[in-house]
Amino acid sequence: MDALECILSRRSARKFSDIPVEWEKIGILLEAGISAPSAGNLQNWRFIVVTDASKRHQLAEASLQQWWMETAPVHIVVCSEPEKAEQFYGIRGERLYSVQNCAAAVQNILLAANALGLASCWVGAFEEDMVKRAVGIPDSARPQAIVPVGYSHESPRKTSRQALYDKVFIENFGSRVKDIQHVMGYHSAKVQKILQSGKDLVEGKYNKRLAKPFNRGMELFSRLKNRRQKLP
Repeated sequence: MDALECILSRRSARKFSDIPVEWEKIGILLEAGISAPSAGNLQNWRFIVVTDASKRHQLAEASLQQWWMETAPVHIVVCSEPEKAEQFYGIRGERLYSVQNCAAAVQNILLAANALGLASCWVGAFEEDMVKRAVGIPDSARPQAIVPVGYSHESPRKTSRQALYDKVFIENFGSRVKDIQHVMGYHSAKVQKILQSGKDLVEGKYNKRLAKPFNRGMELFSRLKNRRQKLP
């Protein structure tokens, strides 16, 4: 799975099977998380891996009683250390960069999970103090997200996305291009994927068409060879 396919095929799952997640894969998810960019390369994040059923129950309760979270065998709590960012960047580091750093790490974890055949979801709605008590987070750290991870027990459908015309401006805010697909359509990820799919389809058809006469020719050659060996 290439990067674009991983991004476009990622879905948020809320139903998980009871199959345990291999620790090797959990390690890969965490490696992906710490590989994310961070302001000044501070890496002021911490990750808590939670597998205990009672703690997962507490986290689900803290997350506005989203009980579906309990079905995920692994929860990864992503925390920031705001004081570290504040030392370098002041109030902006504490209130913005710390959040952005953890958000980048979370996205990496979500994409890595998809690449490994795992399901996941980004949970940001929770009562911070309850989360802190559940997993022992000190006052120097702040929970930013909870990522339930496991093997999916559903096939989440693709959610709709608004058109580029409504979301993309050129040079200045509000400066729309009427036919934006014409301007950048051939370079967009979606169009590239469609073109690649068509290319693969065509190449596959031709490969199959060429393979049939080739195989028939090899069979005929083998028969002739056998007959010749039998001749006196």
